[in-house]
Amino acid sequence: MNGRLLTTPLTVANNTSVPVELLTCFHGDDSFKYRAYTFTYLLLFPVAFLCNIGALVVFFLQSSHRNSASSVVMMNLALSDSSFSLTLPLRLAYYFRGGVWDYPDWLCRVCVYGFYVNLYTSILFLTLLSMLRWLAVAQPLRHRALTTPTRILLVCVGVWLLVGVSSAPFLSQGVTKRDGSPRCFEPSSPSSWGRVLILNYVALALGFLLPFLTIIACYSRIIQRLSTRSSLHRNASSTNACLRNRRRSVHLVSMVTATFLLCFLPYHVIRSLHLHAVCGRWSCGLTKGLQRAVVVTLCLAASNSVVNPLLYYYSTRTFRDNMRKAQRSLSIRGGAIRPGRALMRRRNTT
Repeated sequence: MNGRLLTTPLTVANNTSVPVELLTCFHGDDSFKYRAYTFTYLLLFPVAFLCNIGALVVFFLQSSHRNSASSVVMMNLALSDSSFSLTLPLRLAYYFRGGVWDYPDWLCRVCVYGFYVNLYTSILFLTLLSMLRWLAVAQPLRHRALTTPTRILLVCVGVWLLVGVSSAPFLSQGVTKRDGSPRCFEPSSPSSWGRVLILNYVALALGFLLPFLTIIACYSRIIQRLSTRSSLHRNASSTNACLRNRRRSVHLVSMVTATFLLCFLPYHVIRSLHLHAVCGRWSCGLTKGLQRAVVVTLCLAASNSVVNPLLYYYSTRTFRDNMRKAQRSLSIRGGAIRPGRALMRRRNTT
């Protein structure tokens, strides 16, 4: 690995000649990738699984508020994140073994597919939440008339179908052989990089840029509307309901914008540059640097599954109320159990 890189063309299974230098440059940094993914997924799995399963339980406990439009969207978002977290143990096992896949081929395909389904359903559900908040602030009467739980549930089903069908090409990325070992999460052949580049631009335009521009437009109107209201009521005493609504809107704006800027924007930008570097055969040093950047930004993109529960907590008052109720019920049960245990201990010692 430290010696001089060879440039003799290597013929792979699909009769495509690829320089050995390109393959060495691409796979010569696997140790960094495996360490970064192992560390990230070790942190993400317990937090993402417990927080999102807990969020689903809290949403189901909201018997009186479960039928709100925002709760329906957030339940689908939590379902997406909890489903993705279930694939992380398989990824961890793969990276712990140094990139050797000992599981069925279909599990490899499901893990690859699940990442992109989670990524783009999260983006679209956050966009839908932003549109609902904009409608509630700008046109509250129309919001009540249009955003019934049944309609929003149908829209969420449409999002699942759209993303599921659009991500179907990633099901073709199964187990491949490299250095005599079965590998997962790698393109099946060098020629497939061109297909991945095309898919990248489709996902970039429809799955990220269009939702991001929609969110910016919604939040610009929300901020404009809230500032107009504050100026109109500057000399009047604002009601607590208006203040709470404004606070929730500001929290939602801040959390969703931070999620897009931290988790989604860097990954899409760096992924596009890296694919151009590989397909255009840029210099090895630049390609390696972009590959490391892709690893870091992909870890940030995967972390959206632990950021979203913060969104539920800080932007939804009923969610916080149900969390407090659950904590109180657990503390009451714990207080009732402890005296009973103490009494049993006294009886056993007499």
